[in-house]
Amino acid sequence: MLSNSKSLFDRAQRVIPSGVNSPVRYYDPFPFFAVSGKGSTMRTADNETYIDYCMGYGALLLGHSYSTVTESVKSRIDDGSLFCVPTEEEIQLAELISKAVQCAEMIRLVNTGMEATMNAIRLARAFTKKKKVVKFDGCYHGAYDYVLPKPGVDASISDGIINEASSQTLVLPYNDSETLEQVVKEDDDVGCVIVEPVAANMGLVLPEKQYLNEIRRITRHNNIVLIFDEVVTGFRLALGGAGEFFGIKPDLATFAKAIGNGFPIAAITGKREIMQQLSPSGKVYQASTYAGNPACVSASIATIEVLCKAKNEIYPKIARTCDNIVSGIKDALKDFKLDCTINNIGSMFQLFFTDEKVKNAVSANKSDPIMFRKLFNELLKRGVFIPPSRLETCFISYSHSEDDADKTVESYYESLREVKQS
Repeated sequence: MLSNSKSLFDRAQRVIPSGVNSPVRYYDPFPFFAVSGKGSTMRTADNETYIDYCMGYGALLLGHSYSTVTESVKSRIDDGSLFCVPTEEEIQLAELISKAVQCAEMIRLVNTGMEATMNAIRLARAFTKKKKVVKFDGCYHGAYDYVLPKPGVDASISDGIINEASSQTLVLPYNDSETLEQVVKEDDDVGCVIVEPVAANMGLVLPEKQYLNEIRRITRHNNIVLIFDEVVTGFRLALGGAGEFFGIKPDLATFAKAIGNGFPIAAITGKREIMQQLSPSGKVYQASTYAGNPACVSASIATIEVLCKAKNEIYPKIARTCDNIVSGIKDALKDFKLDCTINNIGSMFQLFFTDEKVKNAVSANKSDPIMFRKLFNELLKRGVFIPPSRLETCFISYSHSEDDADKTVESYYESLREVKQS
């Protein structure tokens, strides 16, 4: 029984809204509380250990407490944690990103993925002198006004958002380039298209063949800035992110999560002619006290250097681990005659309780929430933690071992049998 976590959650509810500092951390009846993480596992306040497939929602590419990263941070903070003047390490990190990411002619460091995408959109609007933003239903770019409208209606998914902001955002179906082309032909005020090249916030949804190439063609032909939101895919799908993986060069790309292996840091990258509009030399205002935080910059330098040095080992290993787990899950689904869909790419996978192909938000939402909740609970009983929502993604880290994969497959097999019988 999670007695300590229950007690902590009761305390949290008295001082923290809903007891959590991000809504994705909550699940019924209450979440467990973590006390430590090492490699592929987390230990809880109840002294339980779980193989972790949330991995900071993709941030922990190398794993929890990866020694090269943590030692770098420990060494750096002895010399100070914040200066609010430039450091040489910021240049070093920008040079590393520029070398790894094809479109990254210039880089501005920020703190979060939300901050990165928000300012990338502002840059695109300033560069094109056009107001409207195209995003895709089910893609998540942060929690600010003009990326939270509902598709097809004059409303947003959150109270407190003014229609004047969200009305400038057009929400289109993912994996449908024909609709995009029609919209931009009819509306000459579209300044940018922002897309998760692999959607990881409606479950895991892969771009169909030529979809991203078509988006690149349409945006280039219509003088629209293309923004790849690589907050999840950056440095995870490949060293150069989805841009490298799919061989497509966007105008701007945003990074976070895996860039610092769990430390809070993000980056806006892109063409020099666009990036030079940022203040103080340009007229696009963006500022942050904590941007270029020395500890986070050190974590990022260490992370990217590890990836550069061992990329030919790291990326094949995590993809192989993911493939083995997915293969085992598919065997279980076949044995129990469960009509489900599983999507996977690189080090990411997700199981949908629907027999339809999952290619956009509409099909993803058909995944049965009750069956997914049963699976989540059964896996938890067996020491495997996956993201609590059916519309999230499971992530593999470099620290996940063959034994972890074997135990995970066994746990899915037993859990799916219980789901089938319930």
